[in-house]
Amino acid sequence: MFSGSIPALATPFCDGSFAEDVFRAFVDWQIDQGSSALVPCGTTGEASTLSNAEHHRVIEVCIEQAAGRVPVIAGCGSNDTTNALLHLNFSKKCGAAAGLVVAPYYNRPNQDGIYAHFETLTQGNDLPLVLYNVPARTVTDILPETVAALSKLPTVAAIKDASGSLDRVTEHRLDCEQDFCLLSGVDELSLAFNASGGVGCISVTANVAPKLCAEFQAACAAGDYKKALELNDVLYPLHKALFSDASPGPIKYALSRVVDGFPTDLRLPMTRPSDASCKQVDAALEGAGLI
Repeated sequence: MFSGSIPALATPFCDGSFAEDVFRAFVDWQIDQGSSALVPCGTTGEASTLSNAEHHRVIEVCIEQAAGRVPVIAGCGSNDTTNALLHLNFSKKCGAAAGLVVAPYYNRPNQDGIYAHFETLTQGNDLPLVLYNVPARTVTDILPETVAALSKLPTVAAIKDASGSLDRVTEHRLDCEQDFCLLSGVDELSLAFNASGGVGCISVTANVAPKLCAEFQAACAAGDYKKALELNDVLYPLHKALFSDASPGPIKYALSRVVDGFPTDLRLPMTRPSDASCKQVDAALEGAGLI
């Protein structure tokens, strides 16, 4: 269903408010640079700091601006199943291709609770779901047997796997439904992830290097792992630099260097990245030929 380089879009803010015009131009640039789909309101988009009204407006603007040129996978995650369903209902009404739904965080449900969360969402809305497993942020972990069971539900279409466990790619490929789509959620693991059966990445780095990330994913899809390795070596310092301080601080700093007029504003509790982080980002951007 989905493949290639899919940026988890940063949300620009100016004076505390969603900078809609900047975001529209950002969406156009991403599409022009070769991104194969877009994800608004994910972790990188600071979704946890958005009101529901803001959350929905970011999704709406992304879908309007993409105008069918690429699919939009709307961030619909919540630790409250009812609120996640609210996001899904809005996203479907706006024309999203799918909803990205993170494992419930903070509540720490067991595997039965995780399954019930996603099952309830599929019963309440027929928008395709992309599971998002990121235990480092949520504490909860969607175990492979739970992913396999969820893949049998009619609208569970894919997973963004940010568990960091590469053996899961093979487990998911062998145990899940045949058409279940495997997407990496960790940029620096994407080369090995794709070689194990993945088909793309919901990417942080693609915010600032969309063309390079698209070329990397295209090389993997073509089986040209010599070219993919070369591109991975160029991108790797940037993958690391963008997490040299609390995300998305370094990402927004990098965007301000690459995209004219992109603001560095963050919402609390996120704060400006350290000078050391900014220097690491600058070096990585220069090394990749982006500045």
